[in-house]
Parts: sequence; structure tokens; C-alpha cells
Amino acid sequence: MIFQENATLQEKLAILSDAAKYDVACTSSGVQRKGKKGQIGNTEASGICHSFGADGRCISLLKILFTNECIYNCKYCINRCTNDVPRATFTPEEVCTLTMEFYRRNYIEGLFLSSGIVGSPDYTMELICKTLQDLRRIHRFNGYIHCKTIPGASPELVEEAGWYADRMSINLELPTEQGLQALAPNKSRKSILTPMRQIQNGVAQSRELLGMKGGNQSAYWYTQKRVGRALPGSQLRSAGDKLLSGEISQIAAHTQSDTNISYPEKSTIYQPASSAMTELTYGKQRDISRGFVPSGQSTQMIIGATGESDYEIMAVTEALYQKFDLKRVFFSAFINVNQDATLPALDGQPPLRREHRLYQADFLLRYYGFRADELLTAQRPFFNTYLDPKCDWALSHLEQFPVEINQADFDTLLRVPGIGTKSAYRIMAARRTGNLDYQALKAIGVVLKRAIYFITCNGRMMYPFLKIDEDYITRNLLENDRDVMKGFGEKVTYKQLTLFDDFGMAK
Repeated sequence: MIFQENATLQEKLAILSDAAKYDVACTSSGVQRKGKKGQIGNTEASGICHSFGADGRCISLLKILFTNECIYNCKYCINRCTNDVPRATFTPEEVCTLTMEFYRRNYIEGLFLSSGIVGSPDYTMELICKTLQDLRRIHRFNGYIHCKTIPGASPELVEEAGWYADRMSINLELPTEQGLQALAPNKSRKSILTPMRQIQNGVAQSRELLGMKGGNQSAYWYTQKRVGRALPGSQLRSAGDKLLSGEISQIAAHTQSDTNISYPEKSTIYQPASSAMTELTYGKQRDISRGFVPSGQSTQMIIGATGESDYEIMAVTEALYQKFDLKRVFFSAFINVNQDATLPALDGQPPLRREHRLYQADFLLRYYGFRADELLTAQRPFFNTYLDPKCDWALSHLEQFPVEINQADFDTLLRVPGIGTKSAYRIMAARRTGNLDYQALKAIGVVLKRAIYFITCNGRMMYPFLKIDEDYITRNLLENDRDVMKGFGEKVTYKQLTLFDDFGMAK
């Protein structure tokens, strides 16, 4: 390791901001908290300021690592202990200074703080807790803070951070236990899932005792409630169990109930507020005005470092939403920064297109009421990267189309390509005053270039020559996609246009 022992604050910032670029955090704060007299910052709708990387990713500022020193040797990580890279570590005072000075200059609206592991998980988490505590109590910073949880840290320290942070996250890293053992041998599923469960329980209890200060539930939860599905309490979907060959069942084994996770005895500085609280405990000087992790928790998975299919990844994602009420699951396309022989060799760029399709499918799970086993199956385990997952699903279920716009219910409208949640709400509202035509749909915001193949208005399609045919629709959806003929290592399944395909169009 190349330690920067006498580095200036600016030199540390250059090292640790660059080292943080592989952590994904492209959401706004999710918290609405107004400024207070005598305090600095707020979490109004603007949330975190965003920047965009060259590959299109959304980067939240100020986004830094507390340290890039690490005792672990994860093969995919640039900061692994065997790499000879410049190392630096902030002090809590330095992070506070940077955050406040960036904020005063209007460069940032919040802080994203992750870290390598220096010394031990507990020692690193203590430093992070000290940083958050100083920001909130000494500097009176009232802005948004996203804090990464250190795997293996004690429950007391995880809870301490939760009272100061708006959002917490702990990276799942890889979709399956086998992948984690192969590439991150120092980490285990249990060390990741235990704090994830603790945060979930704490958020739920804080929500019950403190109202919405205790965290708002995820979009997935609200979608399942809308479609009338009950989230599983103790069993995961059997399809997921079979699909992951026991990996999801390992998650269930660790998290079936609160009693299955044992925590060390609480420190004497924590005093229970009531006998009803089983996970959260309040300290004498604790500020509970923000609640416990009010913006919920998220996680991140690396895509393409191991051989999991999209089907397996989506099954894990669905299980995480169901079992842990996560706000988001992020996907990070694998970048081979270490050129390790055990890592897959990339033919070209990182699998950003695959990452994009997984994000689109994630939105279908969270907002559109789709299930993972509807989007993919064991016989068809990968998304078609040429088509978005919703179009791909619709082409596989043409028997359900066309949909009559003036009669379909809300959830049926959401399954039509080109109709989003806002458009569906507007259609339902506009139908109260009369029937809609295609001009009205365009004004509402429906993307007609995709929707026209799957809908009718007053019993008529937009053009008489349109056909409900998979090959025909696929050709038309992809005709302006310049990437299709470049090839992405996949087989193109649609047919080439023949001379007689549109013979009847001139009639």
C-alpha cells in the first residue's frame, strides 16, 4: 500500500472522491425536512445535487470514502488490501469541514459517505458515527446524509449511525452466496443481512412510535398493496428458492423472524424507551426529531462479475424488496479494474446496456405490479437487450392485446408499453369526462410510437395496417435503433423483412 501520511486535505479529497466513484447512488434524498433556525442545510425537494459521469450514471455530491484503506481482499475492488494504490484516511473533523464548506458554497445539498475497512469493522463504524454525530450536533447540519453500513459492525454502532443518517445502505455486493465466497472471501451473507434486518426492524418501530419520521415505506410496498397482494411474512417465493439453488433460502434462514438473529448485549449507555421496543434503544442525549433512518435503506449488486443470469438477479431483487422493505436495489455494471485472472474478461465496455435493462425491470417490480417470474423464466433467463423489458413482456403475451383505452382498468393500462404511471392516472381521470382518442393520448403523455401496436381507441387501432404480430411489431420498434445491427453477443430472433410482408398496406 502507498500511504499518504502527510497528505493535505485537498490531496485526500482527490484520492477518496475518486475511490468513491464505484458506489452507486443516483436517487434524490427521499426526505422532506425544512430548514431550522440555528441549523444549516435542509432536505427540501432538491435533495442531493447530482452530477453525471461519462457513462451516464448519476453521481451524488459530496460523495466520498472515509478511507480507502481496507483489510479485505475483494477481488473486484480497486481498494483491496493487495493493491498498490495511494491510500488516505479522513478524520471526522476533516469530513465535517469539507461538507460544511462545500455546502456553504452551494456545491452540494448533502453527503454520501462510504468507507473501506481500517483496523476492524467496529473501529471504522465508530469513526463514521463520530463524523455523523459531529455534523449533526456540533455543526448543526440539517441536510441529507446517506451512510454506508460496514459489514460486521456491532448493532450498537449501526443503530447509532441510524439516528444521524437519513438513509443507510449495505452492499449485497454479489447476487449469490457462491459469488460472494469466490470474489469476496472476507465477507459473508450473514454479516450483510444481519444489519440489513436490524435497520428494517428499527425503521418499522420508529415509524410506529414516531410516525413518518421513522421512515416511509418503499414504492414496492405501496404497489403490492394497490394490486391486493400480501407481502410474504416468513416464506420467500418458491420460484426464487429453486431458481437460486438455495441462495434465497439462505437469506430466509437468516431472516425468517427477529428471533433468528441474535445481537450482542446493549452497551450501558443505551436505555430502552419502552418494553415494546425490541431492536431500537434510545440514548439520554439522542435527538429523535429526524427519526431512525427516515429515508429507508438500499443496497447494491455488481452485475457481470459472476455468472448469475438476469432471472437470478431479479429473483434476489424481488426477495429483498419483499423481505427487507428496501427503498432501492442498485445495479453496478462490473468494471474489471484489477485485471485479476479469476475475474471475467470483458470483450468491450462494461455491461451498461444489461445494467440499464435491469433498472427498467426494477421499476416494473416497484411501480407497475410485475413479478420477477413474469418477466423472465428459467427457460428464458436473460432480458433482450434490444427491447425494454416491458415491450419484451408484451411481445411474449400478445394474447392480452390490444387493450381498449376507454375501458381498461388502471393495472391493465400499466402493462401497455408506452404508458407509465403518470399517463395511466391521467387516462383514468380524463375518462370521467368522455372517451379518449389518439390525439388526447398524445397530449396526456402516452408514448404512441410504442403504444399504438398494443391499444385501441373506441375499438379502432391508430392505423388500419397495424398488425398484432410479434415479428411485425419488433421490426417497427427497432427500425431506428442504430445499435441493433452492431451485435452484442446475442442472437437476433426476429425475422428479416420480406417482399410480401406488407403487401396489403397499399389497399
